[in-house]
Amino acid sequence: MDPVVPRLEEETARRRRRPLFRHSRIPVRMLVPNFFTLMGLCAGLTSIRMSIEGRYELALALIVFAALLDGIDGRVARLLKASSRFGAELDSLADFVDFGVAPAFLIFTWGQSTPNSLGWIVVMIFALAAALRLARFNVASEEVKPKWQSDYFTGMPTPAAAIVVLLPVYLDHLGVDGLRSGGGFKAVLVYVLLIAFMMVSTIPTYSGKLLGERVSRDMVLPLFILVIGLVALLLTYPFATLSGMTLIYLAAVPIGWQRYRRQLAAGEAVAPSAGSDEAGVSNAMAQPTAVAPPAADRPRILEIRPGDGKR
Repeated sequence: MDPVVPRLEEETARRRRRPLFRHSRIPVRMLVPNFFTLMGLCAGLTSIRMSIEGRYELALALIVFAALLDGIDGRVARLLKASSRFGAELDSLADFVDFGVAPAFLIFTWGQSTPNSLGWIVVMIFALAAALRLARFNVASEEVKPKWQSDYFTGMPTPAAAIVVLLPVYLDHLGVDGLRSGGGFKAVLVYVLLIAFMMVSTIPTYSGKLLGERVSRDMVLPLFILVIGLVALLLTYPFATLSGMTLIYLAAVPIGWQRYRRQLAAGEAVAPSAGSDEAGVSNAMAQPTAVAPPAADRPRILEIRPGDGKR
């Protein structure tokens, strides 16, 4: 038997016995981000019900609402300094339901006019890709990376994938025919597989996390106008707005990839120069130093201190 296995089992048992919260009284601010996460989870579960009932517009709206809550809870946790391991695990579970299972159910029930077996296999692959993407994200979050790499995700994030994968549903509501049957639905399934591949791939996608740390004073009012205009468009022309946002996001993926490669190449170019400087310093330290002359040849210095003769 491998001697490492008993130690791993002992460590696992110890961690399971560890209490969920270390203190008996938890600050209320630590619970606020979890409320947003639970609200998003309720929205995802309700979206699954709406999809089963054939109320696709409401199911789609709930997924978008869950995506907005997912973007809020993380920022609220950072602002309140309320980040916790429990909140991270709960957020991953909610993301799997909201952006892995709920979009899969919506696409599957929306395309019921075609044979269901192939469609079920494809949407199941999409849900599994979302689970793998979230598991990899949790592991990679513990790695130490340069700060500029925090501005990029590895692969397409699950909230963005959930919005992007529903592009055929947007186009269907805009009047594009032939997407729910025959060759059109097969093209939709290929598109779903492509988005699933994007989630589990290592293609860097721009996240914009560092962009939200500081906002110029001159950009505050234009930013308010931009957000209000976007919300107004989303409420007035939801399908056209979501279609446009999806196409813009897909077009920005290769741009973010090229930008990431340029920054990575610039960082690798700086590293060798720093290494050569360190080598020069080490060589300088390795140079032979002058040997001090013998004690007999050194001049003797008599130091006179005040009060030496006063004992």
